[in-house]
Amino acid sequence: MKRLFKYLKNYRRETVLAPLFKLCEAVAELFVPLVIAAMIDNGIRLSDEGFVLRSAALLAVLGLIGFGLAVTAQYFAAKAAVGFAKELRFALFEKIQKFSYSRLDGIGISTLITRMTSDIDQIQAAVNLTLRLLLRSPFIVFGAAIMAFTVDPDTAVVFVIVIPLLAAAVFGIMLVCLPMQKKIRASLDKVLSKTRENLLGIRVIRAFCKEKSEVSEFDAENENLARIQKFTGRISSLLNPLCFLLVNLFVILLIYKGALRVEHGMMTQGAVVAMYNYMSQILVELIKLANLIINVTKGIACGNRVQAVLDSAEGEPKAAKAAPESGGLIEFRGVSFRYDGAAGDALCDITFKLGKGETLGVIGGTGSGKTTLVNLLAGFYRATGGKILIRGENVDSVDGKELRKIIGLAPQKAVLFSGTLRDNLCWRDPGATDDDLLKALETARALDTVGSKDGGLDCTVEPGGLNFSGGQRQRLAVARALVGSPEILILDDSASALDFATEAAMRKALKEGAGDRATVIVSQRTSSIAHADRILVLNEGRQVGLGTHDELLENCEVYREIYESQFKKEAAV
Repeated sequence: MKRLFKYLKNYRRETVLAPLFKLCEAVAELFVPLVIAAMIDNGIRLSDEGFVLRSAALLAVLGLIGFGLAVTAQYFAAKAAVGFAKELRFALFEKIQKFSYSRLDGIGISTLITRMTSDIDQIQAAVNLTLRLLLRSPFIVFGAAIMAFTVDPDTAVVFVIVIPLLAAAVFGIMLVCLPMQKKIRASLDKVLSKTRENLLGIRVIRAFCKEKSEVSEFDAENENLARIQKFTGRISSLLNPLCFLLVNLFVILLIYKGALRVEHGMMTQGAVVAMYNYMSQILVELIKLANLIINVTKGIACGNRVQAVLDSAEGEPKAAKAAPESGGLIEFRGVSFRYDGAAGDALCDITFKLGKGETLGVIGGTGSGKTTLVNLLAGFYRATGGKILIRGENVDSVDGKELRKIIGLAPQKAVLFSGTLRDNLCWRDPGATDDDLLKALETARALDTVGSKDGGLDCTVEPGGLNFSGGQRQRLAVARALVGSPEILILDDSASALDFATEAAMRKALKEGAGDRATVIVSQRTSSIAHADRILVLNEGRQVGLGTHDELLENCEVYREIYESQFKKEAAV
């Protein structure tokens, strides 16, 4: 947690001024009981109305000064806390952007969302309270005890007893609550994960009438979170009543002892009132300190969670090395891959070559490893065995930015981002002209989509591209991958939502405009890849065929089964 404080470096002035002004406010507050004591002893007891008015005016001035100091301290504390949260959130988001797919899989998206939002909000609240109260409250507690000794040392012995007892109660409860806060955050992650899963799959849930079962599962996770929060809340709730109980018991002792000393002429009534006010100040500040400790405890738990993400390895680092210009464009040499924690390999011993201007089709049943192969080629995962070469260089040693310049990818799930269509299309090449964009759209057979929207290329895209159909999103994703003229184009089942005619037209346009571009097409349809120079057939992660469409029909049983299942009539003829 303490390593997060480096994000306060731009707010050093605020982190110094906020507690400083709070200390000044505390000094003004400590003089109030002395003024009240003097008002009672020298004004009220002697019926000196002028002294009473002057004392009242002094109290008003001290109040105004304290108010001004408190507001100023709050301003600086809030500025530092908000700025700290902004810097921390930016650093966390930047870190997440650098994570490899493996790291994202290991941490979990829902956990990262929690740490980006509620965890940082809790840390911000803790920093704000810390700057305001961490120095002020102890200063008031010990300052009140010292001032009590200046009023009457014998009676002030009560303060020496009560302060350690209160500190033991506060810190004891804090030690119990700290590990519970960690459990609360972990349980909150699970609730958020369940919520996210249901919101993303709400259509499927309703299609199968599974609302009740999903509500039951959510209720179980929510109930577990509530149970931990209630237990922690019960422990935390002991703070205030325990502090009140201890302080009020000692107030009784203080008043009793003060009354005896007043009766014997060893102490004035004003001094007793001052001692009572100092005891009240200690009570109020200890309650504030208890609240601070509860919030700081939550903040520490959240801070440790955020720090754990910031300390996480980003994944396998790549050297800042550009891909060479010579050599074959793509080559897999005995490539194998296993996901973290998996029992077996997702891919095993994959070998093929792809040159400039060639097309490779990839086909196989569900779970055969098609998308995994694409992710390895794009550098999202690192192969656990064998080598993947781009232009003759191991893909693991090629700089990520260089690799993105070479590869254009249309992923299996077409995702558009909020903004304009132009913004989405220019992701690979921010300097692309309108002619470049229109050419890519024409190749992807998406010009009609742009023409049907108000604003054309500058039409609004809603988050997730929800104002476009599934087929439109896929074609726009293909167009985005084409902008910038990549040397390698990867289409990961990017035509699954298209009708056969539209897909055929797009496939023809891609082939005509390919030039030296190598194309990898992943599909479930044999019709989508039958034209490819070579077709790679996968089955349960293994390479069971590599050749042309006609060769595979003769030599590869898996490919023939897939083909015949889709073209029964043609196969029969």
